[in-house]
Amino acid sequence: QVHLEESGGGLVQAGASLSLSCTVSGRTFDIYAMAWFRQSPGKGREFVAGISRGGGTTVYADSVKGRFTISRNNPQNTVYLQMNALKFETTAVYYCATGFNDFATMTDQDYVYWGQGTQVAVSS
Repeated sequence: QVHLEESGGGLVQAGASLSLSCTVSGRTFDIYAMAWFRQSPGKGREFVAGISRGGGTTVYADSVKGRFTISRNNPQNTVYLQMNALKFETTAVYYCATGFNDFATMTDQDYVYWGQGTQVAVSS
């Protein structure tokens, strides 16, 4: 059974940094792309960042380019999201996801397995 577990969320002030982690179990980790999505209250799920299976290719939403960095540690079955210069509008539940692609896409329908999410709240 595939399981994704996020951690690292919390309450921070605007301008601060936060690092999220997602550990995957139950499947071979290093042959599939990984991604982070987020969902704010009253909004749909939004792509944040994605990384290819080997980590060599990353893709970001325009809203986070230059502030967020996605990375992965394949031996530890973990993907990370480093978030810097957080803004109030960054507040959301952040989810990691994986599917069967080599490269990350921005479409949530391409992802099959999802974590339960971790809450990130940014105070202004």
